[in-house]
Amino acid sequence: MSKSEERFDIFDERMNLVGTASRGEVHAQGLWHQTFQCWLWYETEGEGGLLFQERHPGKDTYPGLLDISCAGHLLAGERVEDGLRELEEELGVEASFEQLHKCGMYTDEALLAPDCIDREFCHVFVLKSGRPLTAYKLQPDEVTGLYAVRFADVQALAAGKLNHLRIHGVRPDDAGELTAAHRVVSTADFVPRPEAYYRMVLDAVRVINDEK
Repeated sequence: MSKSEERFDIFDERMNLVGTASRGEVHAQGLWHQTFQCWLWYETEGEGGLLFQERHPGKDTYPGLLDISCAGHLLAGERVEDGLRELEEELGVEASFEQLHKCGMYTDEALLAPDCIDREFCHVFVLKSGRPLTAYKLQPDEVTGLYAVRFADVQALAAGKLNHLRIHGVRPDDAGELTAAHRVVSTADFVPRPEAYYRMVLDAVRVINDEK
């Protein structure tokens, strides 16, 4: 089955289930559907931040841009918990649903092209991860890099005030091994997301830290 033939549960704007449709139909008609999104949150030497994946240049939306650590669509009949497979597939991370911290649900509408309208109910989580960047296993046809961005710089990104910034991360070499990589980025290098979205994620991290 091709990706365009995958079937998703579809909803009305109040998130009432109304049926199923193929991925192609969902985006062509702008039908509401569900996604699972999980941000990996790191802390090193008193500094913390979020990990951003670099999207494969062959992706049909936002190729090559930096985005959520891990994300994917929920297929027809799947529960939110089933989204955990995305963590393992994209990053090689095994986790239980109980280890995730819920940020909330975000509704997102985007006109990606004249014939592609993306309307998503996004179930957003954070997962604290202490592993070194070289310990991840990137899905070759989905993720071409993984980069650390400090919380302060994520806040600047959310506010649209991110000037040129040097970030570090990993990319696969010709043999597929993850090696150190550095990029100079600006707001234009990230998938556009509203400030309220990032605020929701950062607030969740603060609450978790306050509860320790």
